[in-house]
Amino acid sequence: MAGQKLKTHRGAAKRFKITKSGKVKRSKAFARHILTKKSAKRKRNFRRGAEVFEGEAKSIKLLMPYA
Repeated sequence: MAGQKLKTHRGAAKRFKITKSGKVKRSKAFARHILTKKSAKRKRNFRRGAEVFEGEAKSIKLLMPYA
């Protein structure tokens, strides 16, 4: 089976981005609805990206072979 291409996991591709240095970025959870009870500081913090932990990043990178 030489020359067979691997497929990118589309769900992972939509949720994560790989930085130039090889780190995995993600967006924060709990920012979509029921926002009235959350403080402005907390909602502002949701807008920032976050980095995935190293152990989980390895498995995510396997799902995105061409990223």
